[in-house]
Amino acid sequence: MPRDDKSEASGRDASAIVGYEDFLTELKSRISSAQLRAAVVVNKELVLLYWQIGRDILNRQQQQGWGAKVINRLAADLQKAFPEMKGFSRTNLM
Repeated sequence: MPRDDKSEASGRDASAIVGYEDFLTELKSRISSAQLRAAVVVNKELVLLYWQIGRDILNRQQQQGWGAKVINRLAADLQKAFPEMKGFSRTNLM
């Protein structure tokens, strides 16, 4: 009768499985590294986005005379559209 390795492995204590602890440690390290790299990329993109938004607002203020009322409305509209994001308050946009 063929041996069922799945049932045998699942019935054992994980520490008794040859190489399991090393494999688990390697996987946890790779997952943590991938999470860190993803967070760095996200943060870089957000910083670039906020910088571009600030630049674009400044250009509009200079070219079209946008004032505080437009910034207030823009802040409210962005906060409404993206409630999960931070950084779109009136003071952050100015």
